[in-house]
Amino acid sequence: MTTKLSAATLPAITTAATPAYDRTTLTPGIVHFGVGNFHRAHQAVYLDDLFALGEDHDWAIIGAGVRDADEAMRQKLEAQDWLTTVVEQEADTSSARITGAMIDYLRPGDTEAIIARLADPATRIVSLTITEGGYYIDPASQKVDVDHPDLVWDAEHLDAPRTVFGLILAGLMRRREKGIIPFTVMSCDNIPGNGDVTRNATVLLANKAQMLLGDWVRNNVAFPNGMVDRITPATSERERNLLSENFGIDDNWPVFCESFRQWVLEDHFPAGRPALEKVGVQFVEDVSPYEHMKIRILNGGHATIAYPAGLMDIHFVHEAMEHPLIAAFLRKIEDDEIIPVVPPVPDTNLHDYRALCERRFANPKIGDTIRRLALDGSNRQPKFIIPSALDRVKMGASVTGLALVSALWCRYCYGTTESGTTIEPNDPSWDRLTAQAKLAKDKPDIWLQMTDIYGELANLSPFSSAFTHALETLWSIGTEATLERYLADRL
Repeated sequence: MTTKLSAATLPAITTAATPAYDRTTLTPGIVHFGVGNFHRAHQAVYLDDLFALGEDHDWAIIGAGVRDADEAMRQKLEAQDWLTTVVEQEADTSSARITGAMIDYLRPGDTEAIIARLADPATRIVSLTITEGGYYIDPASQKVDVDHPDLVWDAEHLDAPRTVFGLILAGLMRRREKGIIPFTVMSCDNIPGNGDVTRNATVLLANKAQMLLGDWVRNNVAFPNGMVDRITPATSERERNLLSENFGIDDNWPVFCESFRQWVLEDHFPAGRPALEKVGVQFVEDVSPYEHMKIRILNGGHATIAYPAGLMDIHFVHEAMEHPLIAAFLRKIEDDEIIPVVPPVPDTNLHDYRALCERRFANPKIGDTIRRLALDGSNRQPKFIIPSALDRVKMGASVTGLALVSALWCRYCYGTTESGTTIEPNDPSWDRLTAQAKLAKDKPDIWLQMTDIYGELANLSPFSSAFTHALETLWSIGTEATLERYLADRL
């Protein structure tokens, strides 16, 4: 027998921890764009913990979205009074909790309601998890593409913006007109300098919309950088069934995740903030060493295992870590090529951090998929792999392994696994990538001609030569044999 999740049924649920506070006392302080699994397993959990201490009940979350697809999530959560079941899983343990930090979700497309909420003095933080692709970043330059049609529209129609940045700017302008202090904009996305990137996008849009408006944004609005971390797979019927079978809870969109979580944040919140340091958030003066470590080692590690595993028809991440060649491939690249170009991090041993990442990847309960790790390589490779390769080339060091990672991505984008199984589209630019990968089978350098992705690295011969040799080897002898050669230092 299962219990349908709602505020009314919370007293009947005994298999999961429930909010240890009166949700009727909560008032909103945060508007969050991008109410996906990661947000509900991360920021919302930290706030749930804080509210349970009896602290800061005026910092509840109101969700918001700009995509038509966001409406499905809004309806699912509305049906259960904005509650979410979060299931934390390790190899030998599994526990569930129900979080209640969200108290409303504005309807996507209701522009006036969203701007009005942003302009409300109670809104002191606007947070974002809109994925790497949501920032309109040119992959090669890593700068905001201010000429993107969406941003061009917003610059000309700030009364009816279509992007998060247009809505943020419209909200800030309305606050300025009313003499209300600006809210803080807090990106929780997994991109280097996420606060800086968000500031740049907002400032560039402001400048395009109105002369000197960008200067006002730059001088008056805070955009703290932050590093966030928690492995959170997509929800499928598998997770819904596991929740029902193991905990007797019927949740429209539960979140399954690992027990590990981390949040390092620059303490720059002029309009105030919740006391998140009381629940484990680490506030620092400069977050860049932490995010550099995480993006290069953890996310770079994900990219390293994703494509060989995908080509070998491996479905789950923990299954990839059980494959001796893939596990050894990951460790060798991390130790030989990635960690040596990661700057020191306060009170952190980088090899210990790498070992922690390996244990997290190997968690058999999470059900994280190789397909998720391989998603959106055209946005992720320029952030997670290419910068490490560029650093190594510039210091005259070997890039054999990192070039092989890039070659494996190219081979994956060809669109078939080693067994001949079709790889379904897994990137916003899939058609382009597939066409390029087919040409690169005979002429590998064609792949590197995507300079919007590879930037200056494409024309540096140490990398291009290593990439060409790696791709030719993959097509000649296959993925497993190529990994064996690399591990034996014969590639």
